[in-house]
Amino acid sequence: MRLGYFTMPVHPMHRSWVETLKEDREAIILADQLGFHDAFMGEHLTDACENITNSMMFQASLIPATKRIKLATGTSNLTQMHPVLIAVQAAMFDHLAEGRFILGVSPGALTSDAEALGTLDEDRNKMFAEAIDVILAIWERDPPYDIAFPDNRYKVSTARTMTLDLGIGYIAKPYQKPRPEIVGTVVAPFSPGVVQMGKRDFHPLSANFLLSNHLKSHWENYCKGKAEAGAEANVADWRVARAICVLDDDKTAARYGCDDANSPYRFYYSQMRAKMKRGKRLYVFKSYKEQPDEEITLDYVMDHCVIHGGVNKVVDQILALREEIGDFGELVYAGMDWVEPALNKRSMQLMAEEVMPRVNAAIGKSAVAA
Repeated sequence: MRLGYFTMPVHPMHRSWVETLKEDREAIILADQLGFHDAFMGEHLTDACENITNSMMFQASLIPATKRIKLATGTSNLTQMHPVLIAVQAAMFDHLAEGRFILGVSPGALTSDAEALGTLDEDRNKMFAEAIDVILAIWERDPPYDIAFPDNRYKVSTARTMTLDLGIGYIAKPYQKPRPEIVGTVVAPFSPGVVQMGKRDFHPLSANFLLSNHLKSHWENYCKGKAEAGAEANVADWRVARAICVLDDDKTAARYGCDDANSPYRFYYSQMRAKMKRGKRLYVFKSYKEQPDEEITLDYVMDHCVIHGGVNKVVDQILALREEIGDFGELVYAGMDWVEPALNKRSMQLMAEEVMPRVNAAIGKSAVAA
C-alpha cells in the first residue's frame, strides 16, 4: 500500500497568507523527503481559509524543490477555465516535472467561486464533463483541430489560422504517454460519478470527510464502470484519504488530534461540518441517510473521521479500516494547519517510517495466510 498526501488546505483566517504558503510548501517538501508517493493540493478562488487559488501554479513552485514525489492538482476545477487552457498548462507542467505529475479534476464545489465567475446558475457537472471530453480530444489528436461534440459548449479549432511549418496551430501534449494519470475526488456516498470514472479509466480518491462505512460504495461503483467499459478494476488505482494524527504516545495524539480546543484537526472538521451544513451536504458525515442533522455534532464528526494514537494504535485502526472496506492501493494522509509544527512533522515522519512499514508487513502476512 502506497502513502500519499492531500491538503485542501484549511488555515485560520487570521494567519498570514505568506506564512501559510510557506508552510504548505514545507509540508510537501517533507513528504518528498519521507518517501510519500504523491501530494495533492486543492484550490479555491473565494475562500479565506482554503486559500490556494491555483493548485497547478502552487505545485509548479515545488518541482525544483522535490525529487521523487508526484505533484498533483487536487483539484483543477474544470468549470473555472477553458479546457484548452487546462490542457496546455497541464501538458507544460508534465514536461517541467518530467512526468512527476497527476491531474486531479473536479467541477469545483464552492458556490461563491461559481458566483464570482458568473456560472452559479449553470449546470457545472455538465460543464465539467464537456471540458473533460475536450481535454482528452486535444491530447489524442494532431492538427488541424476541429473538435466539436454534440451538445458541448466548447468548440476547438486552429484550422483557419494554422501554419504548421511555422509551428502555428499546434496544441501541446503531455510528457507522459498517452496522458498523465487523472484522479477525481469523491465525496458523496454511492456517488454515481465514480461509475463514469471507471468507464474513462480515471482513478478515484475517496475524501477524508466521508464516513468509512460509505467508502466501499465508491469501489463498487468504480468496478461497475470498469466492467461497463469491458475492463477489470485494479485495486492499486483506489486512493482513500483519512485524517491521521500519529505521535509518540496515545495521550499526546488524542490531545493534538482531537480533544484540545486548539487542535488543528478540530478546527479542520469544525470548518468542514459548517461548510457541509451550509451547502446542504451534511449527509457526508451521516452513518445512514435518515440520521437527524442534530446528531451530527462536532464531537460525532471527530469520533468518526479522525484516526489518532501512538504507532501501534494507528496501525491497528488502519488495518481495521482495510478489513471494513477491502483492499485499496494508497492511503492518503490529510494535511492540517501547523498549530504546533513539531507535532505535525513528527506525525508525518511516524506515518512514513513506522506506521506504513508495519501496515504493509501485516498485509503481506495476511495475504500469505489467505
